[in-house]
Amino acid sequence: MPKLPRVTAREICSVLEKTRFALVRQSGSPRIYENTPGRRATVRFHASKTLHPKLPRTILRDADLSPEDLEKLL
Repeated sequence: MPKLPRVTAREICSVLEKTRFALVRQSGSPRIYENTPGRRATVRFHASKTLHPKLPRTILRDADLSPEDLEKLL
């Protein structure tokens, strides 16, 4: 598996929005994004903090995106 770049919550949210995910709701820090087929991705949103290295991989898996897609959209 390719090594993912270190990203902030704001950056990963912008990638999700570029791939037709919409913010459905927010309860505290978790933001829940959903696309039209019904896939959901949850992002713990602390805007300027860098996410733990495992979180972007989990978010990408939930959104059905590849690491290459992430790098293209950043």
